[in-house]
Order: sequence, then C-alpha cells, then structure tokens
Amino acid sequence: MKMIPPKPFTFEAGERAVLLLHGFTGNSADVRMLGRFLQAKGYTCHAPIYKGHGVPPEELVHTGPEDWWQDVMNAYEYLKQTHDKIAVVGLSLGGVFSLKLGYTVPVVGIVPMCAPMYIKSEQTMYEGVLAYAREYKKREGKDEEQIEQEMAEFAKTPMQTLKALQQLIADVRDHLDFIYAPVFVVQARHDDMINPDSANIIYNGVESPVKQIKWYEESGHVITLDKEKDQLHEDIYAFLESLDW
Repeated sequence: MKMIPPKPFTFEAGERAVLLLHGFTGNSADVRMLGRFLQAKGYTCHAPIYKGHGVPPEELVHTGPEDWWQDVMNAYEYLKQTHDKIAVVGLSLGGVFSLKLGYTVPVVGIVPMCAPMYIKSEQTMYEGVLAYAREYKKREGKDEEQIEQEMAEFAKTPMQTLKALQQLIADVRDHLDFIYAPVFVVQARHDDMINPDSANIIYNGVESPVKQIKWYEESGHVITLDKEKDQLHEDIYAFLESLDW
C-alpha cells in the first residue's frame, strides 16, 4: 500500500496569521482540524512539517532539533512576508518551539499545548520512537516478518537526536522568563507522553502579564485530535480574539 505523505498546509483567510506547529514524530495532520476551524473564523493558518517527519522513520533519526527549528523559522518567515502579526500555537514539541519563538521573534500570542518541560530519560524517548516506527510500518501495509526485520535494522541506528531534544527542552525552560507575549497554556489531564506538571512550569515561568492555563480533564497527549477538541478550538479562538492585533 502506497502511503500518501502528509504535506505542509496554508489556509488563507484574513490578515491575522497563526503558525501551527506539530509534535515530535507527528505531522501537519495533528493541527489540520484546528487550522480549518480558525480559517473559518477569519485567520490565515500555516503549518510546516519538520524535516524527517511524515516520512519513513529511518529518515527521522538523521535529523535533529536544529533542522526542525530551522523549519519553524522558515515557516515564520513565510507568514511574515504577507502578515505583520503572527500568533503561534504548538502541540508537544511544537509547543516548546512556540515558546522559543516567543523570546526569539515578535509574536502576538503563544499557545503551548501539552508541551514538555521535564526531561524524560533517553530510554523512554527511544521506546516512543520505536513504537512510532513500528506503527508507521504497519500503516505501510508490511507484514509482521518484514516489520521485525526492518525494526531490528532500525534499532542499530544511533539516535543522537534524543540527547539534542533533551538539551532543547532544558534550554527553553531556562529562557521562559524572557517571554512577555500573552500565553495560553493548554494541558491534557490524561497526558501519558509528558509530565503534565510541565504546564505549571510554563505558566509560572513566563513573565507575560497576560497569561492563562486550562486543564482538559478528558483528553490525552494529542489533544488536538481528542474528545475535547471542539472545546479546545473555541478556547484557542477566544484567546486569539483577545490579543492585540
């Protein structure tokens, strides 16, 4: 079965622009529904796909946070060509990048969703990558024997990416007090991918005079696709409407 790789998207609407950022091992599909919802409300939305994402996992391990940050900056610059003011909404690693943008370039508002601030052990992160790789191969329609063969090969690949990812998270956590733009911290209560207390670290760490935090009691880590997504859409829209455009 040939898989159609996900693509970046730009949903054109009004003068207000929102940059939507996906998570580690995710892709633009994770924020597509949110993008369509905001487009219908008059917001232009753009979502990149980081290098090595949305493609076979063998390509992921040869990329790292520096590559992905470059993709984020390129996406920001892309929007900047046509829009003066940009808000940023990011899921998981995308939430970490949204905060990094907050002290790197001008943004009117930031929505980190289920963004990690605690460093998980490399082993835990590695197991997550292996699970992602296995799932990807299943979706390609490969049989169990072929998957096992490919996974054995995949497991031999060194994963420098994970150490760099830990460093990125630590670095952003150290710079939270450089953030002054309005922030809406979103956290799923049933998040089993990250330590949910990360949300409190972000909320307490940013210097933003305007900040809010909300816990979604019924949701898991990929909150944009979970059962409270409609409420999440409305909450993000309300936050964006409150900003100084």
